[in-house]
Amino acid sequence: MTDGTGRPDDTADEMPDDLTAAEMGMWQAFRNGSRYDLSSGDPAVDDPFGGHPWGPGRSIRARVLCRLLLDGPPALPGRVSSVKLTGVLITGILDVAGGTVKPYVELRGCRFEKEILLPESRFTTLRLMECSIPRLEAARLHTEGDLHLPRCQVHRGIRLTDAHIGTDLLLSQAVVHRDRSNRTIMGDGLFVGQDLQAEMLESHGELSLRGAQVGVSLSLRGSRLINPYGSKALNAPQITVERTLYLTPAAVSNPRVTGGATPARGVRIQRFECQGGIRLDDGRFGDAVDFDQARFLLEQEQELSMRRIQTPELRFTGERPARGRVILSGARVVNLVDKSTSWPGPGQLRVGGFTYENLVPRGGFPLSRRLEWLLASTPEYSPEPYERLAAVLRNSGEDSDAREVLLAKQRRRRETLSSPAAKLWGYAQDWTVAYGYRPGRAAVWMAVLWAVGALAFSRYDPPAIKPGEGPAWEPTLYALDLLVPVINLGQDGYWRVEGAWQWAAAALILLGWVLATTVAAGASRLLRRG
Repeated sequence: MTDGTGRPDDTADEMPDDLTAAEMGMWQAFRNGSRYDLSSGDPAVDDPFGGHPWGPGRSIRARVLCRLLLDGPPALPGRVSSVKLTGVLITGILDVAGGTVKPYVELRGCRFEKEILLPESRFTTLRLMECSIPRLEAARLHTEGDLHLPRCQVHRGIRLTDAHIGTDLLLSQAVVHRDRSNRTIMGDGLFVGQDLQAEMLESHGELSLRGAQVGVSLSLRGSRLINPYGSKALNAPQITVERTLYLTPAAVSNPRVTGGATPARGVRIQRFECQGGIRLDDGRFGDAVDFDQARFLLEQEQELSMRRIQTPELRFTGERPARGRVILSGARVVNLVDKSTSWPGPGQLRVGGFTYENLVPRGGFPLSRRLEWLLASTPEYSPEPYERLAAVLRNSGEDSDAREVLLAKQRRRRETLSSPAAKLWGYAQDWTVAYGYRPGRAAVWMAVLWAVGALAFSRYDPPAIKPGEGPAWEPTLYALDLLVPVINLGQDGYWRVEGAWQWAAAALILLGWVLATTVAAGASRLLRRG
């Protein structure tokens, strides 16, 4: 047999006899390492997601493709065999489960009639781009290089449980619908050597990445996670990301730009949006967790849960959730970058055990709003969040703000007291010296009481207890002697005060003791804090 030019066709002996014309063309392209393109050139016809039928001339049986992948003929001399298909309809189930695929595989704009089965298989690099796929089963898949699925539409979910991707996993601009368990991407235990890029992804169900490991960054820039079928749209507890988790905007242009670079003027920005809960509990992030401009559309019982996460920087600068809860209990961060307009209201925030070392507010975040933030996050009184905020402010040199926070803590504590006497004592400390955090008040009160006492006693001339003994009557010193406990100024004890004047003297003594006690309590508190 010749190839039409009179030369012997060296592929004839190796090519199966039952191949269609399209399959023979693919076979020859495989040996040659070239792309096999069956597209028509009409964008409407070639759309893999459209309704235009593709006939037998564009069809390749899955079993023939599997034979090439697993046990294809050798490449022509000077060539590298590969499967590179464009505009092809793959009929039947593509099943290479447990197999080892050595050739480079790249399919563009193709349709798969039935699911792709890749569990426990091994590839060097696998790229399926802009393909229509009923379902992708790839549990424990192992690739030495990339797994690319950009702009694909997957109708019944992707399973990547315990898969090992040597370099990058690319899911950008893919549209993935749920499987029977309402999950779109099942990536529990997934390992990605470098980046996991899922920018502009549309997920219509639960995206599950429990215990996943990402060697560099995980990017969900501009993605839309929608799960009306369950409580969580992103379920990723115990995830490890060596650098940054991006839940941030992407630039939308033609062609689309999904990276983090500053977009050109006039380019539309698509924010990350999540309709459903997010669970990042016990996650570890090497650089940051970034929620810049993120939008959360939560139901009343859904959560943005970050319990016990650890990261050098948390950037909570998205849109305030109208419903649901934000949970940071037990989280540990170094820098908290936030906006006052990003945090939810009372009853929607939990920060018990949340530790941070530095506050980096964006926009106006006055202390009064920060105290409202604490109030919203502690529906039941807890001293720890107040003490944490005060310590951070003091370490940054804002001592007066730190004192205001601790004063707010004491006032909040007072409202929890059940004893009327304890509450009354608390009010006394607050009105006089603000629990010791405003000690200047004591001097003001002492001066006022001294002036009032001196003026009052200047209108009174009491008899001496022992005539002829003791100092001369001096109402100013007498009032001060009554007011200042312990110290004797040589006036008290020499004069007999009677009637209403006796009550006035007793009031000055009592108020002096109250002031002295509150000053001592405040000083003790300051010393303990120091």
